[in-house]
Amino acid sequence: MRPGKKKALACGAVPFLALVAALPFVNRLRPVILGLPFILFWILAWVALTPVFLFLADRFLRRDEEEGGDR
Repeated sequence: MRPGKKKALACGAVPFLALVAALPFVNRLRPVILGLPFILFWILAWVALTPVFLFLADRFLRRDEEEGGDR
Protein backbone atom coordinates (compact mmCIF):
# COMPACT_ATOMS: atom_id res chain seq x y z
CA MET A 1 0.00 0.00 0.00
CA ARG A 2 1.34 3.41 -0.95
CA PRO A 3 2.20 5.95 1.79
CA GLY A 4 -0.42 8.48 0.64
CA LYS A 5 -3.13 5.87 0.87
CA LYS A 6 -2.06 4.92 4.39
CA LYS A 7 -2.18 8.56 5.48
CA ALA A 8 -5.59 9.00 3.83
CA LEU A 9 -6.97 5.96 5.62
CA ALA A 10 -5.61 7.25 8.92
CA CYS A 11 -7.23 10.65 8.31
CA GLY A 12 -10.52 8.95 7.56
CA ALA A 13 -10.27 6.78 10.66
CA VAL A 14 -9.76 9.64 13.10
CA PRO A 15 -13.33 11.04 12.97
CA PHE A 16 -14.79 7.52 13.01
CA LEU A 17 -12.81 6.59 16.11
CA ALA A 18 -13.63 9.91 17.79
CA LEU A 19 -17.35 9.47 17.18
CA VAL A 20 -17.64 5.74 17.83
CA ALA A 21 -14.80 4.42 19.96
CA ALA A 22 -14.40 7.47 22.21
CA LEU A 23 -18.06 7.91 23.13
CA PRO A 24 -17.92 5.69 26.23
CA PHE A 25 -15.04 7.82 27.53
CA VAL A 26 -16.69 11.20 26.90
CA ASN A 27 -20.20 10.23 28.01
CA ARG A 28 -20.55 12.97 30.63
CA LEU A 29 -23.21 15.54 31.42
CA ARG A 30 -20.69 17.79 33.08
CA PRO A 31 -18.85 19.95 32.12
CA VAL A 32 -21.25 22.08 30.17
CA ILE A 33 -19.62 23.78 27.17
CA LEU A 34 -21.48 26.58 25.39
CA GLY A 35 -24.61 25.48 27.21
CA LEU A 36 -24.37 21.92 25.87
CA PRO A 37 -23.61 18.74 27.79
CA PHE A 38 -20.08 17.59 27.03
CA ILE A 39 -21.12 14.57 24.95
CA LEU A 40 -23.33 16.68 22.69
CA PHE A 41 -20.56 19.25 22.30
CA TRP A 42 -18.12 16.40 21.47
CA ILE A 43 -20.40 15.02 18.75
CA LEU A 44 -21.07 18.43 17.21
CA ALA A 45 -17.38 19.32 17.27
CA TRP A 46 -16.46 16.12 15.42
CA VAL A 47 -19.25 16.59 12.90
CA ALA A 48 -17.71 20.00 12.17
CA LEU A 49 -14.13 18.61 12.08
CA THR A 50 -14.85 15.60 9.86
CA PRO A 51 -14.73 17.59 6.58
CA VAL A 52 -11.26 18.86 7.55
CA PHE A 53 -9.97 15.31 7.95
CA LEU A 54 -11.62 14.18 4.73
CA PHE A 55 -10.08 17.13 2.89
CA LEU A 56 -6.66 16.12 4.22
CA ALA A 57 -7.27 12.53 3.13
CA ASP A 58 -8.16 13.75 -0.35
CA ARG A 59 -4.99 15.87 -0.50
CA PHE A 60 -2.85 12.88 0.52
CA LEU A 61 -4.44 10.72 -2.17
CA ARG A 62 -4.05 13.37 -4.87
CA ARG A 63 -0.43 14.04 -3.94
CA ASP A 64 0.27 10.30 -3.97
CA GLU A 65 -1.30 9.96 -7.44
CA GLU A 66 0.72 12.91 -8.79
CA GLU A 67 4.00 11.56 -7.41
CA GLY A 68 3.48 7.88 -8.12
CA GLY A 69 1.37 7.95 -11.22
CA ASP A 70 -0.43 4.74 -12.12
CA ARG A 71 1.44 1.72 -10.81
